[in-house]
Amino acid sequence: MRHILTVLVTCLALPAAAAPLAFDGSWREQGFLRFSSNDYAQRGAELQVTSDGTVSLLWRAVPEAMRGATRASWGWSVAESVPATDLSRKGGDDRNLAVYFAWTDPQTAATADPGRGAALLRDASTRVIVYVWGGADPRGTVQNSPYLAGMRTIVLRQAGTGSHSEQVDLAADYARAFGDAPGVLVGMGISADSDDTDSRIRAAITAPDLR
Repeated sequence: MRHILTVLVTCLALPAAAAPLAFDGSWREQGFLRFSSNDYAQRGAELQVTSDGTVSLLWRAVPEAMRGATRASWGWSVAESVPATDLSRKGGDDRNLAVYFAWTDPQTAATADPGRGAALLRDASTRVIVYVWGGADPRGTVQNSPYLAGMRTIVLRQAGTGSHSEQVDLAADYARAFGDAPGVLVGMGISADSDDTDSRIRAAITAPDLR
């Protein structure tokens, strides 16, 4: 009995595992182009994405309890793919799926609205890593974004179809991309982009798990 009580006390003292960021309506679409919009179906544990010559971003604020996360994992699949593109080329960088992680300094995090993804991404204090399924570069390639000085693209999968699970070390990738430690993780986004090649994407992604 004493052993059982000890185990119970130990288990209760451990921090609870964080729940994945479910697609429960808290993710909101933010258009990059005025008349362009992807089709997102939020189904709790999974997001289904259709992009037909369109591009937009689905965004949500990271809960305060998860703002110190250093690792993330998710699963994703692509049934229809854009062709391989040059991800460093502005206006020619279509990709099947992209997962955004946005950090800022503590002062900005305390005052900014983390639900306004477009404004947050443009803020000079924001640093962003975008994990991408697209292009033709090897896995792990880090590229400067052609759009924002504080954004880096990291290739996880080349253009094509399939199904994969991903686990990323956010802190290590941030250090590799920006040369220092990350600030406060305030927002996440998911995008599909097929407007430049006028092609079609059918894809899905599971709710991201932050640790």
